Amino acid sequence: MNQQDLINKRHASLADAKSDMKTMLANRLSHYSLDAPLYNDPNLFKIDMEEIFQKEWLFVGMTSEIPKKGDYFTVEIGQNPVLLVRDGEGKVQAFHNTCRHRGSLICTEHRGKVANLVCPYHQWTYDLKGNLLFAGTEMNKDFDLTQHGLKSAFCKTAGGFIFVCLGKTQPDDEFDAFLETLNEYMAPYDVENTKLAVESTMHERANWKLVLENNRECYHCAGSHPELLNTLLEWDDTEDPRAPQDFHDHYNAQASEWDAEGIPHQHRSFGATQRNRIVRMPLKKGTKVMTIDGSAACSKKLGRVLNAELGSMRILHLPNSWNHMQSDHFIVFRVLPVSAQESIVTTKWFVHKDAVEGVDYDADKLRHVWDATNEQDKILGERNQMGINSIGYQPGPYSQTYEFGVINFLQWYSDTIQKNLS
Repeated sequence: MNQQDLINKRHASLADAKSDMKTMLANRLSHYSLDAPLYNDPNLFKIDMEEIFQKEWLFVGMTSEIPKKGDYFTVEIGQNPVLLVRDGEGKVQAFHNTCRHRGSLICTEHRGKVANLVCPYHQWTYDLKGNLLFAGTEMNKDFDLTQHGLKSAFCKTAGGFIFVCLGKTQPDDEFDAFLETLNEYMAPYDVENTKLAVESTMHERANWKLVLENNRECYHCAGSHPELLNTLLEWDDTEDPRAPQDFHDHYNAQASEWDAEGIPHQHRSFGATQRNRIVRMPLKKGTKVMTIDGSAACSKKLGRVLNAELGSMRILHLPNSWNHMQSDHFIVFRVLPVSAQESIVTTKWFVHKDAVEGVDYDADKLRHVWDATNEQDKILGERNQMGINSIGYQPGPYSQTYEFGVINFLQWYSDTIQKNLS
């Protein structure tokens, strides 16, 4: 079989996989889990990567991770290495981290600071806006530097959050409305004056959708997350149909204090399936933040915050992030797929930029609850994947009260895949 025959066979196989995926999604029951191949088949995973992770807006990090000119960090989105860098005008730029010469990685470290972006292979040099400055005297005298700048990715920032899109065009949806609200709701935290205190990366042997499904419900919390439930109320948001009156009374009492301080808290969601959502939720009475005992994790509050009991402002962004904003620190979570049955979950804790470790905060206290919770969720996700891989698996029903967030997520996933494949 010659090379063209191999290419044609591959394209035919991918076309068959797309046809199968369309059929499965079109025929699925909206309140049931997905067919097994959508959780474990390598060909369908490739479609997830192409139609979701290479076309939709993804959360990658926070602006305060790269506070000054030349600061950068890198992220791997499937097989696509991406570079985020602060340019000389203070703008965050996103580039494909691949040299225009022979494709080598340019920035090989996860974080760093540079004057220019220099490929270590042959020293091709780019400025912080991606323009090629130097390609050596060995190139033909007619070589045009201006035609060989770095390939950029779409990049938007709001409220200190950085989002990228690897597609050829930007998705036409409600994303800008979400960003406008994110700016408003994040303003009290003054993210530019925070710093990354702790970061953890966890490899989970589970499909990325299982990681998200687990996050989108607290049905499992009572049996799995004792540390988290020291402070967390299990209700998903202020509109949770299960929430009793004493929760609403507690929320209203706290909301009156937040209003007095000018702290936004009303539930805001975007899209029929709530792809993007922001809501401030109170924590358990008598607790301030999500630490093991509910007491402050850092002595310096964030931004213009005065009230130590801001609860947790929960920010959801599908397909790959959920977050908790509190009075003295905030936590961001990022999920990126590795393969059909592997995901990377990254957790980052941020504090006031002037906070000193060992003086103003204890890193172990800061991360204790979520380190435990992440590990517990990892076990749950991997067991879930193992069960789905069994020939005995068939899609099972979700609770429309306890698991409505999962139903919303899979509806968004199904709608998005089908739209992007059309």
